[in-house]
Amino acid sequence: MRKTGRLLSEILLVALALLFLSPIYIMVVNSFKTRAEMYENVLALPSSFGFGYFAKAMEKMNFWTAFGNSLYVTALSVLLVVVLASMTAWMLVRTDNRLSKIIFMTFVATMLIPFQTLMMPLMQVMDWIRSHLHIPMLNTHGGLIYMNVGFHASMAVFLYHGFIKSIPVALEEAATLDGCSKFGLFWRIVFPMLKTITITIAILNVISLWNDYLLPSLTLSDKTLRTIPLSTFYFFGEFTIEWNLAMAGLTLTIIPVVVFYALAQKYIIKGIAAGAVK
Repeated sequence: MRKTGRLLSEILLVALALLFLSPIYIMVVNSFKTRAEMYENVLALPSSFGFGYFAKAMEKMNFWTAFGNSLYVTALSVLLVVVLASMTAWMLVRTDNRLSKIIFMTFVATMLIPFQTLMMPLMQVMDWIRSHLHIPMLNTHGGLIYMNVGFHASMAVFLYHGFIKSIPVALEEAATLDGCSKFGLFWRIVFPMLKTITITIAILNVISLWNDYLLPSLTLSDKTLRTIPLSTFYFFGEFTIEWNLAMAGLTLTIIPVVVFYALAQKYIIKGIAAGAVK
């Protein structure tokens, strides 16, 4: 009975895995097809495999410019989230008073607020800042990065907070007695011990920011500033949709983040468990 139950469980897991992977299969397979082949059978393999549609998609979506924009926005946003959230969490853990607890619970509470409820008031505030304070918050990568950091800092602080609690205070006290400054204490003693959770936070934020469409679509209007998810909009016209080129463009979009995830996936579960449970 145990062997039968285990076999059924494995079959169920394989079936679920195939179900979850089916959208990726449909996307990749149809990126090689003509529009006529797509309309005939979406699930069938293409009559021939070639990279012509990928080349057309890259040209139409201005792929390398969009790739550079996505890389710049994602990398700088993740760097700022890691630096600011780690320092914030460290101070909240080591400053054990009522105010620090209130600030931490505020960070946690903001994780429960859907972005859709904030996006229109947010754009109004950013437009006011641009109009009255003359700070370019809209249609600039800087403004987008600023908002990215604000929206992704809460989760990072939450994960760092749990992980830092496991670091012995005695290490920091010994470094302080040896004459280490506050700045050096964090960057030389504490931050190197946060490697696992830092990689986890970086992976989660890279995946989220790389695939983000809604906030960049609200913030960026200039075509030269568009990120990769925004560039795929070129394939969806008012009257026609070039599905085969869209599938090729979407395939190109997910390749960098899939490679990044594959190289660092072992840290995700380990880091989340260490940061959220401890």
